[in-house]
Amino acid sequence: MTTATMTEANPTSCVAREVLDRVGDKWSAYVLHMLAVQPRRFSELRRGIEGISQRMLTVTLRGLERDGLVTRTVYPVVPPRVDYALTPLGGTLSETICALVTWSEEHRADIDTARARYDEGGETVDF
Repeated sequence: MTTATMTEANPTSCVAREVLDRVGDKWSAYVLHMLAVQPRRFSELRRGIEGISQRMLTVTLRGLERDGLVTRTVYPVVPPRVDYALTPLGGTLSETICALVTWSEEHRADIDTARARYDEGGETVDF
């Protein structure tokens, strides 16, 4: 089914694609997963997400905030304190994100095996 056909058959597919683009990017799922546990400060998120740069974390948080999934609370203290938390809307998504993270952790060895076999000779693996 082509994108045009998907859009004609289901006008909401464009919205779904936009949402999936946001939560399916390289970093958003990690951020949402960490915030599902509790609100976090920027530095906690950065330490907890291996490999993310300060700039990418900022861009990711702004996108999630723009989409209504995360709130940013600034406290008038010195030094400045900013907390990030899931909104109620973000909370409804966190269950799905956490399930995906759990699935990934449970099947990591299978995925590694499949990749190694494919890279060796192009074979796929049935599990």
